[in-house]
Amino acid sequence: MNKRKKIIIAIILCLALLAGVIYLLNANENNEYVTYNEFTELVEGGLVEKVSVAEDSLIFQKKDDERLYKTDNPESITLKEYLLKNDVKVETQTSPMTVVYTVLDLMLYVIIFGGLLIAAKRLGGKGRFKIIRPGKHKELPGFDSVIGMEDLKEELKQIAHMLKDRRAYEKKGIRLPKGVLLVGEPGNGKTMLARALAKESGVNFIPTKATDFESMFMAIGPMKIKQLFRTAKRYAPCIIFIDEFDGIGTIRNYNGNGVETENTRIVTALLNELDGFSGNSDIIVVAATNSIEALDPALIRPGRFDRRYKVPYPDEKEREEIIKLYTNGKKLSDDVDIARLVGGFHGSSGARIEAVINQAAMLADRRGETVITMKDFKEAAKMV
Repeated sequence: MNKRKKIIIAIILCLALLAGVIYLLNANENNEYVTYNEFTELVEGGLVEKVSVAEDSLIFQKKDDERLYKTDNPESITLKEYLLKNDVKVETQTSPMTVVYTVLDLMLYVIIFGGLLIAAKRLGGKGRFKIIRPGKHKELPGFDSVIGMEDLKEELKQIAHMLKDRRAYEKKGIRLPKGVLLVGEPGNGKTMLARALAKESGVNFIPTKATDFESMFMAIGPMKIKQLFRTAKRYAPCIIFIDEFDGIGTIRNYNGNGVETENTRIVTALLNELDGFSGNSDIIVVAATNSIEALDPALIRPGRFDRRYKVPYPDEKEREEIIKLYTNGKKLSDDVDIARLVGGFHGSSGARIEAVINQAAMLADRRGETVITMKDFKEAAKMV
């Protein structure tokens, strides 16, 4: 149900409530009025069968008469006793406005507690982790999209096959690693490798990053960690990917600082979850970092992160392939020397190479040209 439909239903309910109140308020206006003295004479004469005591009036019914009559309420503490002694049935009538106030109070409580519940869910991140199912893996890049790193891709493919057929590997005495740590400079393809691993394995994939576990409130981070692993267990076999791992897995410090205390709790929660895995849990954690020195040693030791892979800068051959990939479909000037570009991108990540090529194309477009010159590449390299 979308937001507009919910608003329309709420308006209809409020109008219905208002109509009911108006009806109740006007219902007694049509009753025939008698004075209180006349009313007491009828009571003492045994002619009144039933009385409803309202806030400022008495609504009564005579015997053998279906019509309702109304008189003033004297608000006497002996009124009910007086009526009962004269064999009159007495009931207390709730004021329509009392009903309104009660309903409004309930609505207020529902809004307050509903708001608190929604806030708690948002803070806790419940249900906030995106799950990429195997049917959606066509959105992920495969290993064929990753240029170079052939040895690394082969090792990751083996892990993917273990996720596909864990029991076959168990018969060989080989267990599925709990964790894989990808170490490398920003832009070298760590995230792409993790996504390719998910596609190759054909299992559920939960991509996260360090900022997903940050909160201005204490203890929310550890709670999100627990929710993440609960979700993974529910959708096992599954790959959890944590990008920018050094943002939450840093070395613990017990000096009492609030931020560092929260970080300590997050690391402890991670340790508990990793140690809580059984050998056949069908869950593997893939983490990416560019600062392994900042990570807590207890977190990345063997038995928790069993595999550690270095994701290097592209070599000369790989840089040439990357340049050809991202210049495909672009018009290059005759003065563009691919070999010079390859040498100029020494020590650059694949992401930077793509960014420079894109910036060079933008510079050419800014001049109103469709052909990219060597000068465009040089200027773009200074800008990126």
